[in-house]
Amino acid sequence: MNDLTTTQLQTNLKELRQLIDQLGGTVDRQQQTLIMTRADLAKQTAAQTSDELARLVVYVRRNLEDLERRVKAEEKEREQLKALQEIGAVINSSLDINQVLSVVMDAIIRLTKAERALLLLSDEETGQLQVQVARNMDRETIEKSASFEISRSIVRSVAESGEPVVTMNAQSDPRFAAQESIISYNLRSILCVPLKIKDKIIGVIYADNRVASGLFVDADRDLLAAFANQAAVAIHNARLFRETREQKELLDNVFASIASGVMTVNPEDQIALYNQAAERILGVSADSVLRQSYETVLNTIGLPVTPLVSEVRTNGNTQNTEMDIAVSKRPGVTTLNLTLSPLRGEQTSGSLGVAMVLDDVSEKKRMESVRRYLPPALVDQVRDLDAAQRPQRRNMTVFFADVRGFSTFSENLDPEKLIQIINGYFTVAVQAITHYQGLTDKFMGDAVMALFNTPLNPQEDHVERCVKTALMVKELMLKYHADLPEERRLHFGTGLHTGEAVVGNVGSHLRKDYSAIGDAVNMAKRVQESAKPGQILISEDVYLRVKDWVMVEPLLPMRVKGRQALEQIYELLGEK
Repeated sequence: MNDLTTTQLQTNLKELRQLIDQLGGTVDRQQQTLIMTRADLAKQTAAQTSDELARLVVYVRRNLEDLERRVKAEEKEREQLKALQEIGAVINSSLDINQVLSVVMDAIIRLTKAERALLLLSDEETGQLQVQVARNMDRETIEKSASFEISRSIVRSVAESGEPVVTMNAQSDPRFAAQESIISYNLRSILCVPLKIKDKIIGVIYADNRVASGLFVDADRDLLAAFANQAAVAIHNARLFRETREQKELLDNVFASIASGVMTVNPEDQIALYNQAAERILGVSADSVLRQSYETVLNTIGLPVTPLVSEVRTNGNTQNTEMDIAVSKRPGVTTLNLTLSPLRGEQTSGSLGVAMVLDDVSEKKRMESVRRYLPPALVDQVRDLDAAQRPQRRNMTVFFADVRGFSTFSENLDPEKLIQIINGYFTVAVQAITHYQGLTDKFMGDAVMALFNTPLNPQEDHVERCVKTALMVKELMLKYHADLPEERRLHFGTGLHTGEAVVGNVGSHLRKDYSAIGDAVNMAKRVQESAKPGQILISEDVYLRVKDWVMVEPLLPMRVKGRQALEQIYELLGEK
């Protein structure tokens, strides 16, 4: 029945009642006239007619009243159904629990004529019923300062049993009349129904009126139960939405806070997740990659791991690799450590995609490479590692030392013993080099090379440091020999030179080492080749820088390989 039909029916009923009232008035007047009539026969006939007419009027009035009650009941039912429809629409259109519950409670008060309505939910941790929303007949929120004077015993009973309760007058109802809250709060009409989700009671809806009795009937109980079902669905959906949102926010916060880049590929071959660390490491924003084909994205970034993604998706095996890539607006190369693993759901054995975790290990790799040849005390002092490793010309002092006679000595030794012996001699040399903060460039067979005053270990007194290193090696060697048998006592032949060389990363894109090349290196190597076991030879350039505090023995000028002129060489004997 629509609104127009109801309005028309009400109008027709009103007009019919007016006509019946007019007819009743006419009958009354006729009866009065008959009383005054003298003719007995006419009086008797008219009286019979009047009585019959009056009886018909009473009958019509009763039918009219019954019809009015039915129309009123149908109108109330229609209003209730309309309210249920509105509640359903609100629930389906909103996941805001406060908005949904306010609409539900206002509808309950409007339809049941309750003075107030409250919704109580069980606390998810304690299980105690807590008031979530309370509304009065003016559709205003009841503040908690009102102390919510309700029948807690009825609320507990409904929450425990799951059975709704309706009473027309709690003061005279034998079930509740003796309860303290009923008496002290002067409660009369009470309606309370449970909120259920899959047979689990999560709360109750409570409505009452402290003034009027006989306000609620069974139909109101059924109506409130229907509203409770709708409200329970709304609460359940809102809780799921809240939990999902909280989990997403937690994951977002986790992904945003971790230093590793995280990128995921979904079953549709699209980039589904791309965190802030990935943006920073790869130099590409999330907006430009999310929901894009992963192959296109990887090609754009210059990350050649498409075959690895396919391997993980096909076989489900975790893959790990390390590679150098060029990142836009970042100088040099970026070294990445990548781990690719399958994404699997708890409910399915199939793959949900691939997760890629990226770590920028460029700095770590560079520092590790520096730690191999730079004293630990100097590593943390290097401020700009990239600039320090960039090729450049520089005046430096070069130290070369070779274990004399080692090739002959090693002919009859097994490999393990051979390595053990040579490592012992290298340890002595490196100890002295490290003490004076030299840079251990490389080990070449049975020789060691060190550099002083590179960009990684800048030193104004590099010549003095290199000379003192050579003297310290000689001193430490005496102590080292004291614990060795005679047949294992070998000696370094050492050569020193200072001059200009080019220093920086030398090698290919597959392997690079920090080293120096140039005349200063070549000269130091040639001077070392002329040294006898236990002898330290220095070039004239070195001698001129340290002559005031060292003792030397000039040797005959000698021709050094690669140079035309004779070179004056000195044997370093010690400090003055």
